[in-house]
Amino acid sequence: MCKPARRKPEDVTLIAVSKTHPIERIEPVLEAGHRAFGENRVQEALTKWPKLREQFSDVRLHLIGQLQSNKAEEAVQLFDVIHSLDRESLLKALAKAMDKSGRRVPCFIQVNIGDEDQKGGCPIADLPAFLEKVRAADVPIAGLMCLPPSDTEAAPFFAFLAKLAADNGVSGLSMGMSGDYETAVQLGATHVRVGTALFGARG
Repeated sequence: MCKPARRKPEDVTLIAVSKTHPIERIEPVLEAGHRAFGENRVQEALTKWPKLREQFSDVRLHLIGQLQSNKAEEAVQLFDVIHSLDRESLLKALAKAMDKSGRRVPCFIQVNIGDEDQKGGCPIADLPAFLEKVRAADVPIAGLMCLPPSDTEAAPFFAFLAKLAADNGVSGLSMGMSGDYETAVQLGATHVRVGTALFGARG
C-alpha cells in the first residue's frame, strides 16, 4: 500500500482492528508477527488483551473508539495510544489518570472533519485552542484523527486533515479504514485502521 504512494512501509502503522473478534481469531495474526491492534471499547479489550499480552508482551494496543471520561483511568492503564480525544472533560480525566499512573499515553485529537452532529470530534474552529489545552495538560499529542462522512469520497477530508495538522504543527495522521486506507496513505496517513480486510466480517 505504500509503494504507489512513494512512502516507506515503516512510516505507516497498520492497526489491526480486532474489536468484536475473539481471542482465537486474533492469535493467528499475532503469531504471524503483527503487533499493532485496535479496540473500540475498554471493557471488551479488558476481556482479551491482559491474557494475550502474557504471551505477546510487545503488543501496541490502540483505543480507536469513543472514550467516556469515567473509563479514562482504565484506558490509560491498558492502552498504548488513544485515538479519540475530542473534548475538554475527557482531557481533564485523561490528564488526571496519567498523573496518577505515571504513564503518558500519546493521544490523537479526533476532529469532526465533516461537521456532523452525530459524530464525536473537536469542531474544526476549536482545534487550535484545544491543542493548546492538551499541551498545557502535558498530554502527549500523537496527531490528528478523523472519520470522514460515510458514502462520500474520503480524499478531500483526508487532505483537509493533513492541512490542519501541518497548520497546527502536528505530524501524526490517523485516517483510513478497510475501504479507503490506500487513499489515506497517499494523502499522508501515519496510522490506518483496518479490520474487515484482515479479519473478515465482524464476529
